[in-house]
Amino acid sequence: MSIAPAPPQQVVTFRRDYNSWVASETMEDYALRFTPRNFRKWSEWRVANTAFGAASFLILEAVGATLLVQHGFVNATLAILATGLIIFLAGLPISVYAARHGLDMDLLTRGAGFGYLGSTITSLIYASFTFIFFALEAAVMAYALELAFDIPPAWGYGLCALIVIPLVSHGVTAISRLQVWTQPLWLALLVLPLAYVLVKSPDELVGLAAYGGVSGQPGGFGWMGFGAALTVGIALITQIGEQADYLRFMPEKKPGQGLRWWLAVLMGGPGWVLMGVAKMLAGVLLAYLALAHSVPPERAVDPNQMYLVAWEYVFGQYGWAVAATALFVFVSQLKINVTNAYAGSLAWSNFFSRLTHHHPGRVVWVVFNTAIALVLMELDVFQALSHVLGLYGNIAIAWIMAVVADLVINKPLGLSPKGIEFRRAYLHDINPVGVGAMGVASVLSVAAHLGAFGALAQAWSAMIALVSALAVSPLIAWATGGRYYLARRTAAARKVEAAALSSDSGRETAGAYLGSLRCCVICEHGYEPEDMAACPAYGGLICSLCCTLDARCDDLCKPQARLSAQWLGLLQRLLPRRMAPQLEQGLGAYLLLMVAVVPGLALLFGALYAVGLRSLASLDAISAAAVAPLLRAGFGQAFAVLLLIAGMVAWWAVLAQRSRQLAQQESRRQTQALNQQAQALGREVESHQRTDVQLQQAIASADAANQAKSRYITAISHELRTPLNSILGYAQLLEDDPAIPARLALCAQPNRQPARAGAG
Repeated sequence: MSIAPAPPQQVVTFRRDYNSWVASETMEDYALRFTPRNFRKWSEWRVANTAFGAASFLILEAVGATLLVQHGFVNATLAILATGLIIFLAGLPISVYAARHGLDMDLLTRGAGFGYLGSTITSLIYASFTFIFFALEAAVMAYALELAFDIPPAWGYGLCALIVIPLVSHGVTAISRLQVWTQPLWLALLVLPLAYVLVKSPDELVGLAAYGGVSGQPGGFGWMGFGAALTVGIALITQIGEQADYLRFMPEKKPGQGLRWWLAVLMGGPGWVLMGVAKMLAGVLLAYLALAHSVPPERAVDPNQMYLVAWEYVFGQYGWAVAATALFVFVSQLKINVTNAYAGSLAWSNFFSRLTHHHPGRVVWVVFNTAIALVLMELDVFQALSHVLGLYGNIAIAWIMAVVADLVINKPLGLSPKGIEFRRAYLHDINPVGVGAMGVASVLSVAAHLGAFGALAQAWSAMIALVSALAVSPLIAWATGGRYYLARRTAAARKVEAAALSSDSGRETAGAYLGSLRCCVICEHGYEPEDMAACPAYGGLICSLCCTLDARCDDLCKPQARLSAQWLGLLQRLLPRRMAPQLEQGLGAYLLLMVAVVPGLALLFGALYAVGLRSLASLDAISAAAVAPLLRAGFGQAFAVLLLIAGMVAWWAVLAQRSRQLAQQESRRQTQALNQQAQALGREVESHQRTDVQLQQAIASADAANQAKSRYITAISHELRTPLNSILGYAQLLEDDPAIPARLALCAQPNRQPARAGAG
């Protein structure tokens, strides 16, 4: 029997006991994993319907209404149509890859040019999208509760947030049922009031085409208005991530059912934007109708007011119109907020699992995401809808388009590997292709949005982000030769896996085949091959979740692909060689933290300063001119103080991390020394065991010799005793004969002469 070689680094194998939430995939929904084929149990249309149900959100109507009020009908309508076309084209490749490979948006981003840790940035962006829109949608629902039941918004916010948690706790299993049950009711409540308005009162919409917005500008096309409206509309592009989170449950394409599969992917993926465009145009129509009924502009963008006006055409009584509006809003917002909470739980799970190497369960992050949204609702974020989406949209567009560029440009041109690799063991921590493209596009578009390049560029900041990401991604992939996509080649890794499973001992330690599954050496559960990787630290196969949560292996399988190694290599190329020792002692890690902290603080304060400047627009020119320098000075001082504090905290974090690493290295050296001593002791024990075996053999040989000698002596003794016994017996017989003593006495007289004959 062959013996599997021991791994270079001995790491004690332990059985990872997940809590009940993580262990139950009905609740966990493979939050951090590739979705296995045996879990894709729903039909194509069931998955597509679940994904399509996310198009119910009423923020679409609010966006359309906001664009109408701010930029007029022509600019709003053209921007909505352009938005729909862009989102459809961008969402198509993402949807196809998600459905084909069973990957959510985060895992897809990892393999599409961002790397293992690079996608943590996008996970945070994605999570931000989910709780921002959760807050916006729940705020609309709370206003409906206030309208129907006179519940104060502060209480309504909490109720609308809490009702979602039990519906999302059991993942897509419960969500799919909710979407199926509510879909007919939602469609009926959506179409009926719009049809009544168009059929009964078309005359009230005659002036819509000439409406130029509340600013009083003539209603026509303008590049500034169209670009600004497009920037707000394209912010909805991140919705495709939520569609991908559902499409990963799409069953594999079966022979003869290709058309059915493609139609389901189109419906559940980019097809949502067809309904989205229709709903945004409906928002334009209903907002104009509300303005015609003397509703103030700031309230005309509220979907509750828009649909209340429409339902008054259906019902003659105000009470019935309020009830219908409240029911429609409640159903619509419930359908979308379960999706927001679900997608947010996936994003937070991916974000924190990589930073902390710990996963308490997806349900924990459902509550966490809902709590953040509740805080935003209490801050009345709905009133700042256009400002929030305008700034956020630039970064979100840069991320999505960097992924799209890798899928539709880099892969067909051979600049990136085919397929999507999402496992930690095979990825560089940072791939400059996606991270660099998103970074460049974000900086350019945010700077343009804040007015750095003039008013026209400010209005077209979304297109700057889109074009920049599409152009920069293939350039970086070409410049780097695509070497940052894979940290180690999968073909070589398969040889390691095959070698680990080729021997009997390897099957015990490396993980055995369980039918079509592989057994993880850590948690000892079975997973499909796409979810497994060869781990040199544990000397076997390890599942992607156990690999993600492991903090002790120090990326033994890819030391050159760690973030610290990548960053140190970059600094050593840029800085003088004499600084290498200082960089390795902690300066490099400190510079890395500050590179992340300084732009983040600058972006935050820049956004707050821009919002502050916009708030000065309500003042007269003299007051605004007097307040602006004070505002700028206050923000500058606050930024400097926080930057100083952040620098000290960053240095403390570096020292703490360095201390932990040194302690871990010392512990590892001591463990290795103990292992060496144990091995030496083991060898000594083996030597003693061999000596003992030889001693036992010698004793056995001596015993055998003694037994042979005893048998020989016994035989001789027997042979000697037999004649002696005969002699002794004969002698005894002679002693018992009475004639014998006389004869013996006669024989004892030697001088006696025999009697002669005739003597007298």
